[in-house]
Amino acid sequence: MKEAKSDKMDAKKIKDAEPQTGFVLEKKNYIVMAIGFGIMILGFFLMAGGKSTDPKVFNPEIFSFRRITLAPVVLLIGFITEIFAIMWRPKK
Repeated sequence: MKEAKSDKMDAKKIKDAEPQTGFVLEKKNYIVMAIGFGIMILGFFLMAGGKSTDPKVFNPEIFSFRRITLAPVVLLIGFITEIFAIMWRPKK
């Protein structure tokens, strides 16, 4: 009697130990990842520009608030959003 019970418990442990197939993350995680990716793209667009038309002339526009402060902060928010999206476990 005990051996049959032990066999059932062993079979249950083996069944629980089998790898699960499918996606590791859920749909909400992928949505948050897409939002984070969009924020990062926005940060790179904010950083772009400020080029001078003449290579011998310096353009101080490259040191604008948008390129030096705003764009890196937006990028940082995007990277933090990506980390959050990967680590977050939605409630089931």
